[in-house]
Amino acid sequence: MSAQIFEKIFLAALFASILVKFWLAIRHIRHIAEKRNAVPEEFSARITQEDHRRAADYTISNTKLNLASDLVEAIFVLWFTLGGGLNVLDAFWSGHVESPVARGMMLIASALLLMELVEFPFAVYKTFIIEQRFGFNKMTLKLFILDGFKKVLLAALLGLPLLALILWLMAKMGGNWWLDVWFAWIAFNLFIIAVYPTWIAPVFNKFKPLEPSPMKQRIEKLLEKCGFESNGLFVMDGSRRSSHGNAYFTGFGRTKRIVFFDTLLSNLAESEVEAVLAHELGHFRHRHVAKRIAMSFMLSLLFLWVLGHVRGEAWFFEGLNAQSRSDAAALMLFFMIAPSFTFLLKPLLSFYSRKNEFEADDYAAKQSDGESLIAALTKLYQESAKTLTPDPLYSVFYDSHPPASIRIAHLRKAMHN
Repeated sequence: MSAQIFEKIFLAALFASILVKFWLAIRHIRHIAEKRNAVPEEFSARITQEDHRRAADYTISNTKLNLASDLVEAIFVLWFTLGGGLNVLDAFWSGHVESPVARGMMLIASALLLMELVEFPFAVYKTFIIEQRFGFNKMTLKLFILDGFKKVLLAALLGLPLLALILWLMAKMGGNWWLDVWFAWIAFNLFIIAVYPTWIAPVFNKFKPLEPSPMKQRIEKLLEKCGFESNGLFVMDGSRRSSHGNAYFTGFGRTKRIVFFDTLLSNLAESEVEAVLAHELGHFRHRHVAKRIAMSFMLSLLFLWVLGHVRGEAWFFEGLNAQSRSDAAALMLFFMIAPSFTFLLKPLLSFYSRKNEFEADDYAAKQSDGESLIAALTKLYQESAKTLTPDPLYSVFYDSHPPASIRIAHLRKAMHN
């Protein structure tokens, strides 16, 4: 392949992904606006028209912001590649760092930092304008900055050693280096999953054991019934940052634990909390987390295999206007342009995720009260201002969970089977 042809392919993929994103966003905004003043009949008894309009306005605001972010990201990718941004960074570090591995680390780290700086205004706008306007934000500017500093510090402490290992493997392991990198990537991810509950999550939030109560007894009975063993039930201070509620499993083996946001516990009845937990246990029972981890590892193997083939091709570097042929340049370029080539595969991932959600709902309907789960889901949609009327095609691309009407209809069917 010639460099000119690859450049055209890259530009076509980049612009096609942006055009599709714009088209989907416009469809989504118009669809929500058209449905803004009419609460879907199946929710009319529980969702007020005011809440429905609020959810529509909140979703439209977020969609517009995401669209602007996608456009700026595309501009940054163009600057970094064809615009010569990579060459500028590479020339700078080449003049200051002698070691190839250290120079590669600095090149990638500075590129990632620039990407974070580009996204920073959007994060500020979302938190302090959109979330504030709709009554969700509880975060102070001090906490926002502190969180950002912690994320950068953690990324440096954990990411830089991994990056050094990857670059060393690329340089020393010959033609099958991508396989060695893959094994290193697997080990790193499993390590993060294992230590996240006890080492990483507490850096950002406070966790305390769920206090003895009738609800805790109810939850423990459900866990015993489902055969689920964990390292404990914990409550997280999610209200420090947002009024959104959630619950999740984290870790594996002996570090596995169940975490409830304090906002979730304050907004849901005991039976509804139990139903939400039963849904999460459904993911455990069907091994969804393990399957998703395995799938992500298989996809990473595929990506590394492709990178292994393009890494030594002149057309790959020349087509992206890269003067450097270093491993770090190849790694950064590949993973920066990959989203443009894979965007149209998103519906497949969304479909798989929705299938998992349906299976978890089916399990919850059998192990707890299905009506309580429906009530909990309705409250969560209401309190998070998640629209009940997304554009169907937009939802196929972006929503990992089924739309509310489809999900509840499926639940009612499962309850009667």
